[in-house]
Amino acid sequence: MATIEVDQLSKSFRGLVAVDHVSFAVNEGEIFGFLGPNGAGKTTTVRMLCTLTRPSAGTARVAGWDIIREPNQVRKAIGIIFQEPSLDDRLTARENLRFHAMIYKVPKEEAKIRIARALEWMELSSRGDDLVRNFSGGMKRRLEIARALLHTPQVLFLDEPTLGLDPQTRNRIWERLLALRAENRMTLFLTTHYMDEAEYCDRIAIIDYGRIIALGTPTELKARLQGDQVVLMTADNLRAAAEIRRRYGVEPALDRENLRFQVADGAQFVPRLVRELGVPILSVMVRPPTLDDVFLALTGREIRDEEASEREKLKSRLQRMGRVWR
Repeated sequence: MATIEVDQLSKSFRGLVAVDHVSFAVNEGEIFGFLGPNGAGKTTTVRMLCTLTRPSAGTARVAGWDIIREPNQVRKAIGIIFQEPSLDDRLTARENLRFHAMIYKVPKEEAKIRIARALEWMELSSRGDDLVRNFSGGMKRRLEIARALLHTPQVLFLDEPTLGLDPQTRNRIWERLLALRAENRMTLFLTTHYMDEAEYCDRIAIIDYGRIIALGTPTELKARLQGDQVVLMTADNLRAAAEIRRRYGVEPALDRENLRFQVADGAQFVPRLVRELGVPILSVMVRPPTLDDVFLALTGREIRDEEASEREKLKSRLQRMGRVWR
């Protein structure tokens, strides 16, 4: 049963097409991921599904409600974790949650129970009466998730939910999210730049220039790249790439300090490469395809470059807010 149904959804800004007739469905209880470069249309799509931006064309239904004709019902059925910080750091954690419960008209006594449960669930019970300004980035993110759950939404939208957090904090948040899905059969819709997060998804849509160019399970997407990936570092990567292209009919991609290309059987190919290549080889590795390889093959970009760009944006934003970046 589809919890989200999207039909030819589009959005243009002053002639610029941000989302171009995308169609897909998300099943109840599914973790659905949106991957794409900066400006590909991920956040714009999420904003339309959350009724924060009106589509230029097409429509969608979320939890059975039409995003154009029934926006209030959609908003009652969803929770949102915004990419930008959205807590009031002059309030305590409990006060932030209480204010959210008031907006969603959760009865006062019921709100107390839900707030206590949400704080406990996100391991924040001991910090409920502390000011949010004294929280770490990971604690704030967990509080935002707790807040989004107060009105028991059917669908939880997460726009870059762990951007800028350290790996340990990211793992803790994902432990909570996976338990949430298991316990409540909640549908999770996320955008992310992190390939390890994408592996948690039941299905992934890769979007580029506003269009969905691939959709499937992580296994299905990786299976599109048949064969093995060879990652090669040489004394002269440009000369090595030209020779590999000429000698073997393979098109290497320059991956920072490495060359990366695909062959049918890496175990047979690499010994031949080592014997015949006229450029000294510094290192070579053979591995099965990853989602990063899929992303590169379909978009011509590396997901790590996108992560670096987002990290710089976050750094700039924190500096403007007067915080120290390390």
